[in-house]
Amino acid sequence: MALYEHVFLARQDLSQSQVDALAATATEIVEKNDGKVTKTETWGLKSLAYKIDRNRKAHFVLLNIEGPGSVVEELERQTRINEDIIRYMTVRVDEHESGPSVMMRKSDRDRKRRADREERD
Repeated sequence: MALYEHVFLARQDLSQSQVDALAATATEIVEKNDGKVTKTETWGLKSLAYKIDRNRKAHFVLLNIEGPGSVVEELERQTRINEDIIRYMTVRVDEHESGPSVMMRKSDRDRKRRADREERD
C-alpha cells in the first residue's frame, strides 16, 4: 500500500464543525475505495500568504492515507467538486510521521513561549 499526505484548505467562513464534517467526508471517500486514514489533524484557522477567492484565512486539515492510487484519484475528484475547499495538495511519502506533525509541534512550542513570556512579566 502506498502512503500519502493530503492537506486541504477550507473557506474561512465555515465553522469548526463544518470543517470536521469535510474531514469525515474525505475519510469516507478513502474507506469506500479500499484505503485507510491513519491520522487526521486540524491545524486551525490560519492566515494565507495571499488572497484565494476573496479569502484571507483558511482552515487547514491534514489526512494521512494508506491505499492505492485510485483512492487519491477519487479523493481529489471529489475535492475539486466541493466549493468549500479552496486548495488541496496530496503528496506521496515513504513513511508517515509518528506523533504530531510539524505544524502541531510548532503551535505547542509557540503556546509554551507565550506562557513563559507571561510569567516573566
